Amino acid sequence: MTFQLIGVNHRSAPLEVRERLAISEATLPEAVQRLAQHPGIDEAMIVSTCNRVELLARSQNGSADLRGFLRDYFHIQQADFDKHLYEFKDKDAVCHVFRVASSLDSMVVGEPQILGQVKEAYAVARAVGAVSSELDALVTRAFAVAKKVRNETEVGTSAVSVASVAVDLAKKIFGTLAGKTVYLVGAGKMSELAARHLLAHGAASILVANRTYERAEQLAHKFAGQPIRFEQLYETADRADIVVTSTGAPHAIFRREHGERFMARRRNRPMFFIDIAVPRDVDPEVNKVDGIFVYDIDDLQQVVASHVSDRHREAQRAEQIVALEADRFLAQLRTADVVPTIVSLQEHLETIRQAEVDRVRGRLGALTPEQELAVETMTRGIINKIMHTPITTLKTAAREQQATTVIDLVRRIFNLQQKDEKAKAEKAGGSGADE
Repeated sequence: MTFQLIGVNHRSAPLEVRERLAISEATLPEAVQRLAQHPGIDEAMIVSTCNRVELLARSQNGSADLRGFLRDYFHIQQADFDKHLYEFKDKDAVCHVFRVASSLDSMVVGEPQILGQVKEAYAVARAVGAVSSELDALVTRAFAVAKKVRNETEVGTSAVSVASVAVDLAKKIFGTLAGKTVYLVGAGKMSELAARHLLAHGAASILVANRTYERAEQLAHKFAGQPIRFEQLYETADRADIVVTSTGAPHAIFRREHGERFMARRRNRPMFFIDIAVPRDVDPEVNKVDGIFVYDIDDLQQVVASHVSDRHREAQRAEQIVALEADRFLAQLRTADVVPTIVSLQEHLETIRQAEVDRVRGRLGALTPEQELAVETMTRGIINKIMHTPITTLKTAAREQQATTVIDLVRRIFNLQQKDEKAKAEKAGGSGADE
């Protein structure tokens, strides 16, 4: 069992780097399949959000080249992103996954969206057959740890979401949201969350544009808003005071010339773009147009900083829970690895005992029941004494980091690997004959 994780997030890489490594919802299944087929990988999963892109894998020997996968998949030079990557293995990888699911590694500590995003990534990986055994156990345990953190600490109390931070920024620019028109470009969950916050703080009306018009209609209906066909985006955007954009477009959909056109129509009334998409929907040049204010996902960190100190103590308690749960999870996995070896060893030595008793029985002649019992008791006692030390060692190792090394050593000493492979081959042959 070897877990490997590699990735970038809002702390390790600027937005322009995260943009280049972002994987859209539409291409995620194919990307996960390719990762699972990468040399040395048995199971795989990818989490791609506005703040992070992470590859999680269970590899055969802990040396799967995840950096090489990134290089080949995105067709980029390794030197361009190498310094921004973080990489974890085994316990460190487990702790990181638990921290991410528990929102301890988020830009806004305690925000609830990341758990849903991890669950969606897990669902995609399962759907394409990339997650099965140990990785499945790891991710499902991460969900349980996240629930425990939320139930046993106050880390999520008054948690600030990206959407609520965006509302704070809008208030700073306009003073009040009363009577303001909001334009949602992209009808995903982040847009819906932003709409709820903006309306709750006084926004008067909502416009919604989405490439799939039916989705725009559905979201607009929820808030008594107006759906707009995406091809009418540029001729209607100037009606908005606040534009919240979160599409999956691979390039900017708002450029400087669009901003200049909007301001001319608005007669220089301020316009605020909240760009929570990765890659960005709004070209940074738009921010240079007088009267237009553009904030991207990294800009939101400035507002987040003011909320962090309030949850610092609770976050420390949550970190202790994560560390304890990581140790428990790894101990359970190591125990699960040890049990099959103990069973194989017992079966192997019992087979030898039976064979030897049968071999000498003919030379001993007829035995009385008492003699049969004595032979059985003596041979079983010898086997139990032989098994005592390796089994005790295996059980002790199950609680330590070197469990895999001890398991491999015992299997080699008693030739259990070859025995198991022979048994599998015989079983496969028998199944074929039945068919």
